[in-house]
Amino acid sequence: MAKGKTLFLCQDCGYVSPKWLGRCPECGQWNTLVEENQKQNVHQDKENRVMSDRPQPIVDIVRNEYEKKSTGIGELDRVLGGGIVPGSLVLIGGDPGIGKSTLLLQVARLVSRHHGQVLYVSGEESPQQIKIRADRLGTMSDNMFVFSATDISQIKTFILRDHPELVVIDSIQTIFDPGLSSAPGSVGQVRECTAHLMGIAKNHDIPIFIVGHVTKEGMLAGPRVLEHMVDSVLYFEGDLHQSFRILRGVKNRFGSTNEIGIFEMHEDGLREVLNPSELFLSSHLDPVPGSAVVGGLEGTRPVLVEIQALVSQSTFPSPRRMTTGVEYNRVCLIMAVLEKKIGLRLQNQDAYVSAVGGIRVDEPAADLGIALAIASSFRNRCIPNDLVVMGEVGLTGEVRSISQAQRRIQEAEKLGFKKCIIPKGNLMHELTGKAIEIIAVGTLEEALHILT
Repeated sequence: MAKGKTLFLCQDCGYVSPKWLGRCPECGQWNTLVEENQKQNVHQDKENRVMSDRPQPIVDIVRNEYEKKSTGIGELDRVLGGGIVPGSLVLIGGDPGIGKSTLLLQVARLVSRHHGQVLYVSGEESPQQIKIRADRLGTMSDNMFVFSATDISQIKTFILRDHPELVVIDSIQTIFDPGLSSAPGSVGQVRECTAHLMGIAKNHDIPIFIVGHVTKEGMLAGPRVLEHMVDSVLYFEGDLHQSFRILRGVKNRFGSTNEIGIFEMHEDGLREVLNPSELFLSSHLDPVPGSAVVGGLEGTRPVLVEIQALVSQSTFPSPRRMTTGVEYNRVCLIMAVLEKKIGLRLQNQDAYVSAVGGIRVDEPAADLGIALAIASSFRNRCIPNDLVVMGEVGLTGEVRSISQAQRRIQEAEKLGFKKCIIPKGNLMHELTGKAIEIIAVGTLEEALHILT
């Protein structure tokens, strides 16, 4: 047998070098290149590739009509774009203990009950350990088959023999190809094993879910290498000390990448949060300084989020700025606008801004709520608790129009809010509200008049 070629692969970005380098030229990280022995003709396995007979005009290609299969979990279906697509390869990443295996075990049980056989492959747990967790979660089904293996050739054999309706691989970092001399979890092993699974998924229309772990040190080498190979990339987010989890799509060839799914962790597994706006609103009844409710939008779903700010006199020459759930640079920009255009003396004030509930608010429509929360805390004046605000703040102090204002207003009205501040630019469109008063503002100064 011919000797395999020795290469050096960066464990952070996958850069390949014929010789060892102290620093990766691609990502700039030090001491990340590891020697790996590559087997020859590794990509000549037909099952490892998506096969096509010959090039043909795109107008002559017959599109396969497929129906998306529901996972039985509405929040997951929303993020996937309506359900599981046959032949799709989905990567689910997240911190250790965030709930990836729990979610997929629940999905395996629901799909096996409604659609057919499911193969759950675990490289980390024995079948007995999976059975213990399944008993606790109540995820038993006669059509769910559990297989503990790490050799990709064995896994391929059982997948092609049984042709299940869904395959779950937990996790890809534990699977290895015996033709490669590198250790499981290395960039070469992860990439090669995923290529085998991709060939099976595309050539046999078998949907496959892959778990990609993120280490405690925050290393994302495995999932980053895989992102260009898979059809969908979903990330579990959330604080391990809280019970709420957010499933966010960052890549999806079959749907929108702006959707999020919200879950709550219980003893019997993950439960869907049907009304997320109530989750991200605090429970205090009386108005308090530094609190503003923002009408946000996550994909097609309107979500009301409470923004809290605390501004206090700094005891250091350089005041502190800290944010949680909102962009740090955006908060600094808004504080500069408040100081320049409104006259608030914030240069010697510590500022802490947070989004309630652990959600991350990225859209510009939250600018006005952040500005009002900061001004409210600085002036120690309250914002009415029946008021919701939305709008983008420009550098000149103007309040710019936002998208889909009507959907945000309807969500606020449904939750009992009585007033809504919107940009004047949105009045050009027909906005309706039966029980909510709409207040249009053109500048940040006009919006600050609502502080009581």
